[in-house]
Amino acid sequence: MILRILALLVLTTFTFGIGVVHTAHAQNAPIVADQLAPDYQEWEKTALRAEDVLETAKASNQALEQLRLQLVSWRERFLSAQDINADRIATLTNQLSVLGPAPEEPASEAEELTARRTELNTSLATARAPVVRAQTAYSRADGLIKELDQLIRARLTSELLYLGPTPLNPTTWFDGAALLEDGYTKLSGGLENSLNSATAKTTAQQRAPIAILLLLMGIVILIRARRWAASLEDHAAHHRMRFGGLSMMISSFTRVALPFAAILAIITAARMTGFFGPNWQNAFDGLLYGTGLAALIGWIGIWVFPNTEERPNLLFELTPVRAARARRLAAWLGAVMGVIMFLDYTLPYDAWPRLSKAVVFYPFVVILGYIWFRLGRLILYHGKETRDEGADARYSDYAIRMVGRGLMVAAVVAVVLGSIGYMTLAEALIQPLGFSFLVLGSVVIVTYIFSRLYARFTGGGEEAANSLIPVLFSLVAFLAALPFLALSWGARLADLSELLTRFLDGVQIGNARISPSDFLTFAFIFVVGYMLTRLLQGTLRTSVLPKTKMDTGGRNAVVSGVGYVGIFLAALIAITTAGIDLSSLAIVAGALSVGIGFGLQNIVSNFVSGIILLIERPIAEGDWIEVGGQMGYVRDISVRSTRIETFDRTDVIVPNADLVSNQVTNWTRGNTVGRLIVPVGVAYGTDTRWVQEILTEIARAHPMVLLNPAPAVLFMGFGADSLDFEIRVILRDVSFMLGVKTEMNHQIAERFTKEGIEIPFAQRDVWLRNPEVLQPSASEPTTPSTADDVPDSPDEPTQKGAT
Repeated sequence: MILRILALLVLTTFTFGIGVVHTAHAQNAPIVADQLAPDYQEWEKTALRAEDVLETAKASNQALEQLRLQLVSWRERFLSAQDINADRIATLTNQLSVLGPAPEEPASEAEELTARRTELNTSLATARAPVVRAQTAYSRADGLIKELDQLIRARLTSELLYLGPTPLNPTTWFDGAALLEDGYTKLSGGLENSLNSATAKTTAQQRAPIAILLLLMGIVILIRARRWAASLEDHAAHHRMRFGGLSMMISSFTRVALPFAAILAIITAARMTGFFGPNWQNAFDGLLYGTGLAALIGWIGIWVFPNTEERPNLLFELTPVRAARARRLAAWLGAVMGVIMFLDYTLPYDAWPRLSKAVVFYPFVVILGYIWFRLGRLILYHGKETRDEGADARYSDYAIRMVGRGLMVAAVVAVVLGSIGYMTLAEALIQPLGFSFLVLGSVVIVTYIFSRLYARFTGGGEEAANSLIPVLFSLVAFLAALPFLALSWGARLADLSELLTRFLDGVQIGNARISPSDFLTFAFIFVVGYMLTRLLQGTLRTSVLPKTKMDTGGRNAVVSGVGYVGIFLAALIAITTAGIDLSSLAIVAGALSVGIGFGLQNIVSNFVSGIILLIERPIAEGDWIEVGGQMGYVRDISVRSTRIETFDRTDVIVPNADLVSNQVTNWTRGNTVGRLIVPVGVAYGTDTRWVQEILTEIARAHPMVLLNPAPAVLFMGFGADSLDFEIRVILRDVSFMLGVKTEMNHQIAERFTKEGIEIPFAQRDVWLRNPEVLQPSASEPTTPSTADDVPDSPDEPTQKGAT
């Protein structure tokens, strides 16, 4: 039954996908009212019938589900009908907006305008009439669907909480035995009638060769399946280092495929004989699906609880002994689930009371509870015995162990509930655990296969397998598995379909409805516009602007401006194409703007400052600036901040508002010419004019110094220790200021040494007044030197020296 539901879910999802594509195509096509208008007379009959069914509440759940499907179909028609005359309504609304609101006194307006406004309002009401009718019918259908869902859920809840006789009472065992006997009688009776049928014998004789061949093939495969699977795994083990265990996982899937193929061949051979009537068809289906389920759960257990020496740890970290126990329990879990599925297909539950089914399935609840309790205990050892004692525990370890405790509690509760008489609730608690194990284990294995294939194709090894792409794939796989988990835990397919419908219908914000298709359209067009903007920026930066006379800063400003304008236009075109009505969001946008004004004022200020920097260009990329005590080259001007690379090769991020509002020194604005000042001091008594001539000669001789304007040597004054001079020169490139200053100081030192000119330095004589107070008195004994007598610095005299 679960497999049928899962298959139906996949089919429904595919159908919804086709419907979305068809709806998107229909929205682009001209809308004709006659084509979209539903048959409201027929709808009225359906709605009245649904209301009668809800009032009496006597219909079966299957009848309610059929009625619900009809209502869902009508609701989709009404939703499509709400787009009738959309273009006409938009045109009339725009014309009315041009006329403006009606004046309070009609006499103050020209008669022609009043008549025109009346005519437009009449036409607008006529155009909106089908839309309003569709919206009303949509609301009615949606309400009826919700009432049906509520009635069905109430019935399912009542069924789930039904308290029957305890299956531990021996008097109830006869009911279960009678149910098994009834199932056996129907199967044996159908087989006996077929064996006595001449037509069946003739059919069997005609198909006997093929049937015998299939039967032998199935028996051989079933006998040899285990050995063949082990042989393939041994062969794949040689390629483990090359493919990272992926070949072993793929080859081990033969543990599932071979038994399933064997049972399929045997069942096909049996059906070809014609001896097995309609009663056997359900039994064959149950046997086939039960075998596949058992083999699949056992195979997942092999990889979820692996042998650490042969297979990688995908989820649980257990010792080889405990992992082997967990694999055996997983195999038993698959076998029990397979038997339950076989009985679910075979036994005639509808013709027997609920107690009979409870008695038959109570032993399976106990067995499943024992299996899950043992598995939960083994999961509690996750990571405890396989890691070092000092290793830190991870959050995933706590989560996994919590799952183990939950399994133990669920197993005990299910057995207790079944023993009391809540068999439906016990089955609803214990049986979905097996399907959840199947779904989540499949997700783990699929993500592992994808990560290994990704690492194989990219050549990145283990690092690529744990990169962002495999992680995102794991997230998508888990989200895709959520509907299957919901189905396994009793969710109705109609509930999932309703969630999907609500999601596809979108969210109503004011008069605008934003749906996923609108969002995808917006995202696609915006991405295309963004890529075109980047392409245009690259073309301007590399091909067009270098051929102009613009400087580097101007070219960067143009490229950045084109980027801002392109992104804005891409967003505007995407919003318009997606059909999102921004006028309906005006109030929300106004409230957000107030919040932005208060909470994000610094970010907005920096953004506006960045625009100002790009337009006025007081600084540009490559300029040497000084701001806030930081000096360096401008490397990048972005929307919020500017990146400066200092001479220490460190990046300083400066908010754009600081560059606009504070004082900034730009050493290379417009050109690289700049002035350098080199201070020099000589001793008193030196010929000052001779010093001036030497310094002038040194300044003129440097290749980076411009001769026009000519270098200047100024005698600045009489300092405390020296005669102070300054060399003032204009450099070709101020970026080399420090190098030029260093070279000039070297030349000045060499020339002054050669000419015998002294460069003074500060000298100080220290005089001690009353030095006798530092000597110890005669009555005090002389003590040896201690650590306090040691001077703190080389220039500080000791106590003895001071004396």
